[in-house]
Amino acid sequence: MSKATLLEIKNIFLIVIGILSAGMGIKGYLLSSHFIDGGVTGISMLLNNIFGWPLYVLLPVINLPFVILGYYQMGLKFAIKSSGAILGLALCLAFIPYPDITPDKLLTALFGGFFIGLGIGLAIRGGAVLDGTEIAALLVSKSSGTLKVADVILILNIIIFGTAIFFLGVEPASYSIVTYFAAAKTIDFLLHGLEEYTGVTIVSEKSDAIKAAIVDELQRGVTVYSGKGGHGKRGESVSENEIIFTVVTRLEIGRLQTLIKAIDENAFIIQHSINDMQGGMIKKMPMH
Repeated sequence: MSKATLLEIKNIFLIVIGILSAGMGIKGYLLSSHFIDGGVTGISMLLNNIFGWPLYVLLPVINLPFVILGYYQMGLKFAIKSSGAILGLALCLAFIPYPDITPDKLLTALFGGFFIGLGIGLAIRGGAVLDGTEIAALLVSKSSGTLKVADVILILNIIIFGTAIFFLGVEPASYSIVTYFAAAKTIDFLLHGLEEYTGVTIVSEKSDAIKAAIVDELQRGVTVYSGKGGHGKRGESVSENEIIFTVVTRLEIGRLQTLIKAIDENAFIIQHSINDMQGGMIKKMPMH
């Protein structure tokens, strides 16, 4: 088999496991307690609670417009995979007899959110979606020019949970918010992992020693820029320094700061989170 074929098999496997996991979260935990999730899934569950319409019908029907948008935004392959994933989830809810796991409301909210987040995250890793919210948010964000994708999702969920308070009551809506946060954190963990990366920029007169410490003790690669610093009201006094840039995990930030301060207490350090990164010296350099 070619690498492309093996990759597609892996992606399909991830989507199938994601479907089963999301089905467990919805049917095994949330439905019996009348809790909902956020996004399109939450809208479907809310309508199911209010009107009694079958959830396995609502999910594909409400997601259909977003899958069509996904076709125009991300192509036919994405739309086909997402359609299959959403229909698969609908079939799971219709035919698989998931057990009702627990009557405990807090456990229901936490684990229901976990399994839904696990399912959505695995489906995304497989190149599909189980919930069309992010497609809609992406389109609105591009159209408005001022709202970010995260802002659109937040506004949508505020509307959903506000409506849930009115129709379901304060307690179920409150637990539903817990469910949403549990799902969101699980998705974030699956997509970004434990090793969330942080970009660090360092300006110091002792850049050579700092570079050596980063490479030798942290086994991380560095990128070096030439820079000039201006001082005074008009920047008349100009000093030339090397600017060091490196990428570390959040677990290594404290150690990196300690190394830098031991060499130069006056070093100028800037840190910023990195949402995504490809190529380069991402993993630690091998020891010799």
